[in-house]
Amino acid sequence: MTRPIRKLLVANRGEIAVRVIRAARELGIATVAVHSDADTDSLAVRLADQAVHIGPAQAAKSYLNVAAVLDAVAKSGADAVHPGYGFLSENAAFAEAVEAAGLIFVGPSPAAIRVMGNKSLARATAMKAGVPTVPGSDGVVDTVEQAVEVAASIGYPIMIKASAGGGGRGIRVAADAAELRQQMMVAQTEAQAAFGDQAVYLERFIRRARHVEVQVLGDGTDVIHCYERECSLQRRRQKILEEAPSPALTPALREQLCASAVMLAKSVRYRGAGTLEYLFDDQSCEFFFIEMNTRIQVEHPLTEMITGVDLVREMIRIAGGEPLRLKQSDISIRGVAIECRINAEDPAKNFFPSPGKVGAVTLPGGPGVRIDSMLFAGYTIPPYYDSLLAKLIVHAEDRPAAIARMRRALGELKIEGPKTTIALHLALMDDPQFQAARFDTNWLEGWLAQRAG
Repeated sequence: MTRPIRKLLVANRGEIAVRVIRAARELGIATVAVHSDADTDSLAVRLADQAVHIGPAQAAKSYLNVAAVLDAVAKSGADAVHPGYGFLSENAAFAEAVEAAGLIFVGPSPAAIRVMGNKSLARATAMKAGVPTVPGSDGVVDTVEQAVEVAASIGYPIMIKASAGGGGRGIRVAADAAELRQQMMVAQTEAQAAFGDQAVYLERFIRRARHVEVQVLGDGTDVIHCYERECSLQRRRQKILEEAPSPALTPALREQLCASAVMLAKSVRYRGAGTLEYLFDDQSCEFFFIEMNTRIQVEHPLTEMITGVDLVREMIRIAGGEPLRLKQSDISIRGVAIECRINAEDPAKNFFPSPGKVGAVTLPGGPGVRIDSMLFAGYTIPPYYDSLLAKLIVHAEDRPAAIARMRRALGELKIEGPKTTIALHLALMDDPQFQAARFDTNWLEGWLAQRAG
């Protein structure tokens, strides 16, 4: 049933709130920004048609406060909620509460979030759908003895993962049974502290793997893919730089990978934008499903650049009851895109956060250059949230041209005040290994250690 959205509340902050507000405005939809004490003068608040204060700076008392967000919806008269990424975006109880209030949740159904947002359930669902998964436990492991027994059948090294985890948190690696005994309880304690759920499961640890993810769009009945992104350049399992498409895949492997993602998303009647993450072993050319992000991703602009599909606008349309407007045959890859995450951090001091007031800002431009940001001169970066300031994205006809364009764009980008990761990305552009696309998920940490040493 079609139910067009009239007023959209964005339950988030920073650049993703700005991104959603802009997409809604293009669709003729009024927007509401929520904000904490720390974000009263944010760009999202400035751009939105309406703004509602939801609490103090601490995220737990504002952006993660379900009651405060729902109260803001009621005060504003919004009829829909877009959760962005992070915060409440993969909270099934929040999605359920939004729908129970007679509102539209711009995202998948609460049931799909519960199944695919939980790593162990998602893994079991993938196995049932016939999608390859990393050898591991059959669901959650509760005790140390059970973990040791399961690990013996899988083989070491083994990875202990928080079932409710995300963003690279809640993960430990054990090389043998003795280390597994030590790390199991630590992992459970960390999982409880970070996610309110101590459940963990086990997976074989692939030493030299790439992180490749597939973007899907669904309307609850049909699902299409928008190809894949390469996300292997990570520090402490946090992505630093991404590109699309993956330079590691052949056309045949790409077709197999994307088809598996569509099959899995269809099995849960997925609605909206979502991302299925895989480990790819480019030695054996095997890929394994690891988890699904039931929301828009930080790196979604890459997909938009190589396919021409506006993912945020499409997910808003779908939430309003429209069927998919695109067929798989409408989607093709055009060129190469690279995204650099520009963070307020000092790489020379172990990426120590660098909040504070921003001076002059010079943004790059020219053909094939896009920047998604909430920055403006005079903005004060709060110390309470993620350090992401901007996403610099370039698009060109091939990978060497994209690297050259990114180097040029990074050189134009100037942010006075905070320490940033701009120089780090410039150094990456000049690295022969990066230029040759010879890397895996462990490569960047080794590269950083060499530079520090």
